[in-house]
Amino acid sequence: MPPIPPKVTWVFVFLMVYWAWSVFWGVKGALGARSATDYFIAGRNLPYGVFILAATATSFSGWTFLGHPGLTYTDGLQYAFASFYAITIPLTGVLFLKRQWILGRHFGFVTPGEMFAAYFRSQRFRLLVVLVSLVFSVPYVGLQLVAAGFLFSVVTDGLVTPQFGMWVLTILVVSYVASGGLRTVAYVDTLQAVLLSVGIVVIGLFALHLVGGWERLMTGIAVLARDDPVRTPDGHSHYLAIPGVMQWVRDGSAAVGGPWTGTMILTYLVGLMGIQASPAFTLWAFASRTPAPFAVQQVWVSAFAMGLILVLFTAIQGIGGHFFGADRAFLDAHPDLVNPIMAQSLKGLDLMETAGQQDLLVPQLINLVGRTVPWLVGFLAVCALAAMESTASCYMAAAGAILTRDLVKPFLLPNLDDRTEKFIARLAIVLVVALALGVATTATDALVLLGGLAVSYGLQVVPALVALCYWPFLTRQGVATGLLAGLAGVTLTELVGPWWLGAGAWGRWPLTIHAAGWGLGINVAVALVVSGFTRDDGEAKEAFHAVLRAEAAVPYAKRGLIPWAWLAALSWFFIFAGPGAVIGNTLFGDPGDAADWWFGMPSLWVWQILGWAAGVGLMWLLAYGLELATAPRTQGALKAEVKQEIGNI
Repeated sequence: MPPIPPKVTWVFVFLMVYWAWSVFWGVKGALGARSATDYFIAGRNLPYGVFILAATATSFSGWTFLGHPGLTYTDGLQYAFASFYAITIPLTGVLFLKRQWILGRHFGFVTPGEMFAAYFRSQRFRLLVVLVSLVFSVPYVGLQLVAAGFLFSVVTDGLVTPQFGMWVLTILVVSYVASGGLRTVAYVDTLQAVLLSVGIVVIGLFALHLVGGWERLMTGIAVLARDDPVRTPDGHSHYLAIPGVMQWVRDGSAAVGGPWTGTMILTYLVGLMGIQASPAFTLWAFASRTPAPFAVQQVWVSAFAMGLILVLFTAIQGIGGHFFGADRAFLDAHPDLVNPIMAQSLKGLDLMETAGQQDLLVPQLINLVGRTVPWLVGFLAVCALAAMESTASCYMAAAGAILTRDLVKPFLLPNLDDRTEKFIARLAIVLVVALALGVATTATDALVLLGGLAVSYGLQVVPALVALCYWPFLTRQGVATGLLAGLAGVTLTELVGPWWLGAGAWGRWPLTIHAAGWGLGINVAVALVVSGFTRDDGEAKEAFHAVLRAEAAVPYAKRGLIPWAWLAALSWFFIFAGPGAVIGNTLFGDPGDAADWWFGMPSLWVWQILGWAAGVGLMWLLAYGLELATAPRTQGALKAEVKQEIGNI
């Protein structure tokens, strides 16, 4: 038997330390979960810092760590606009989490199903929450676990097979999640959030080092764009330009110049808003001791810090892949611009020509570290595994809670005691994981695209949240019908049309609009129409909105900012994250002429950095300026505001 390489030894050393941390919190959580509320929502007592890190870890997962650089490598900076999900993911949190926290505390809700059932006066609405939770959690959990096994195999040089690695890691995460519930998930996530962000930065810096520094990276990008055979309709390289506002794609053909048109970018980013709109994040809101950390997590940790990391370091990893040997064609054409170190480890495999292999880019980068710093391979491998497990663990715990409280208890076994509830939740977690592995092991998509399907389903709960938190006009019948229509719309767009009806019916994303956009558009249209012709218990709904008006209304002195906030949000989505982003192709120089780049880098990259900065400003305006995500005002402040309003009248 050949000796085990030092880097593989370090992988197992770091894994043992990481697993010990996870098991410790699993045991501690199990001992502390005396009641069902303790198990499902951590006794409503998650500390300030724990919520911030746990919510961040849940928002940014394994497909951020592996899939995002991989698709940047194949699709270029047009895909890298997806980095703006550091802003759009927490945007739904800004809009809804504080209000859900208030309602959870006021009425004692444990799950979103209980909340919606009480609001709409319909126990059957719980079944819709269960459905959304499953269609969101199953593919999302599955892709994380499969990716973890894949990574484990690569960094151990095949010593562990992907299937074996997947099962070992799955057993580990199921054991600590099922043992301790959401409190255990939260405390394990605190470490995972740090590992995720540090790992992306370190790998990005290492990739820049392999390329030979910033100037050499820019030189390589210029030559890559010049030689690129894939051109947008305007004749630009698809690596450095968006291929237009929208394209009509039919008969199974691909969009000209790449799939990431302005409408595709916009609808994909809107789709990712489904993460913090999902039922799992309602549980995070209920679990938090106070809403005070919500704005900090959404604006500074997610939008600012993670946004900066994604806009810079994942782009360096992705684009840099062409300059250290992952792209065999570029290596053969320009050996003077390439450090061929990855070509040696890939042994002839071309990540550009082999379908689905773009997810191999980051694991290979981690492997390359082992040639000079073996212990760092172990650390980075754990960073990647932490990114995958952080999201998987949360959605496991959430699905277990929702299946138990919103399906088993109200419809099958109404007299459950706390001990039996926890036992059934643990069985439900195992069931969800089994379904997740079944779905993910049969999928052929890139990780990031499978994740996009999952969040497209999760996004369909947004009209229900709008009704609950803001707009009582939407009725139970309208919301329920719209939700089902939205789920059907996503399925028809993403799965049924291309597969069952054939490529001649429509492409995967008609008009280069992501399935999330089609689903939400259908959902909202149906909800509005049906609500216009139906009525429900307005008095019951008014009790909820009265609570929200008292504790979450925009302060009187700031209500003049509301139109400006609407204008800022719509402008940002159109100009930076949607059709208007095409102006970034050439605004700061011709993408095909490096001598014309104003800031020494491609115009589209500069536009993304400006869009990130503007997005952080938008998030600050909503979260702090309008106080949509800050702690509720004190009774004294409320009385003073009422007096001011009376005085103005």
